Amino acid sequence: MPLRTLSLDVVGADHPNRRPSKQGKIPRRYEIQLCEPGEPVHLELEPDNPVDPNAVRVLSARNIQIGYIRHERSMLISGYIRDALEIVGIFQRATEWGAIIRISTDGSVPDLPPPPPPRAAESRAYVDDDPGFYPDEEWPD
Repeated sequence: MPLRTLSLDVVGADHPNRRPSKQGKIPRRYEIQLCEPGEPVHLELEPDNPVDPNAVRVLSARNIQIGYIRHERSMLISGYIRDALEIVGIFQRATEWGAIIRISTDGSVPDLPPPPPPRAAESRAYVDDDPGFYPDEEWPD
């Protein structure tokens, strides 16, 4: 029995798109930045992919490729597509490696999970305990 809803990593954001869209060759990272959480994404099999015969392309709502489902999940997801499950996908969020999408395998629109809390390094201000630089109290004129 397939999983009903799951989040998937989309990788390959730094690679160029091989197939130009109607708008030309739009970089994947640029397209990812245009995606909004909750907007639809489409999944397509790419059996002629030279690296992975189970490759699953991820296309934005504007029909521009943003990357691929991570290899570790592509066999599972390509099997779902071949079994004609009604997969519905939405954009979840951009990441440093590409993006995360959310899919359902029963035809329903998946819910977005709550956003992750900010990382500790991002949420605290940098404090230099010993800057090693002590300016003169008065500037020479």
